[in-house]
Amino acid sequence: MLSQGERPVGYEERGAGSPVVLLHPFPFARGIWSGLTEVLALRHRVISVDARGFGESPLGDRGYAIDDLADDLAALLTELGVARAAVLGMSMGGYTALALAIRHPARLAALVLCDTRAAADSAETRRARDGAIGRIKATGSGPYLDGSLARLLSPEAPPALVTFLRERAETRAASLIAGIEALRDRPDRTGELAAIRVPTLAIRGSGDQVTPAEDIRQMADAIAGATFVTIPGAGHLPHVEAPVAFERALSPFLATALREEGENRR
Repeated sequence: MLSQGERPVGYEERGAGSPVVLLHPFPFARGIWSGLTEVLALRHRVISVDARGFGESPLGDRGYAIDDLADDLAALLTELGVARAAVLGMSMGGYTALALAIRHPARLAALVLCDTRAAADSAETRRARDGAIGRIKATGSGPYLDGSLARLLSPEAPPALVTFLRERAETRAASLIAGIEALRDRPDRTGELAAIRVPTLAIRGSGDQVTPAEDIRQMADAIAGATFVTIPGAGHLPHVEAPVAFERALSPFLATALREEGENRR
C-alpha cells in the first residue's frame, strides 16, 4: 500500500505487537523480505518499507540522499502512529537505518544492521558505481542486473538463487541509477556510531562478497553493547541463503530488546 503523507511511501504491515521495520537491500523492494515477514509477523507488527523508486514508492523528479530515506521512514512511522520501532536494515537499508539512528534517535527502540557498513565509499568503489551507472545508461538495466546479482550471494550459491533474485530485482533504469547515486554519495558515519544508545545487533553472512567482515566488526565495536553475529554459508543477503539461521539469530535479539523497551516505558 502507499502512505498518504507529503512524500508517499510504499509499505506493507503484517502481524501485531511490538513494531519491527524492515528496510530492503539494493536493488530490491520490500518483497525481498516475504519469508522473514511471515515468521516475524507471528510475534510482531512488521512494517516493510520501499525506498524511493523501488516497489510502490515513487522516485520523484530528482535524485535523493540516504538521509532522505531516513526522513521518509520517520514521517511514515508518525503517520502509522508508531512512536518507536526496532529497525532492521540490510545493505542499502542498513545505511538508512544508521541515518535514522543519527537523525531521529527517538524513533529507534532497537537496531539490526545486516551486511552493511558505516564508512563512506572509497574512491575505487565510487568509480565502480560510476561505471555501473554508465552501463545502465548505455545498455539498460538487464545486462547490469545479469552481471551483478550473483555477487550478492555466496560463491557456493546455486544458480536457482540467482534466478530468484533476478525475478525480484528492480528493473527501472532511473530507479537503479538514483539508488546507486545515493549509495555512492552517502556520508561517513563512523564518527557518529558512539551516539547510538539502543540495543544493536550486527549480522554478516560468512560468504559476503560485498562487505568485508572487518568493516562490520569495527562498526559493531564502535556501538556500545552491540553484538556481532556471523551466518555460516550465506552471502550479502543471508536471509535468502540461510533463512533459518538468520531467523534464529534475529528473533531472540528482538524478543529481548523489545521486552526491555516495553519495561522501560512502563
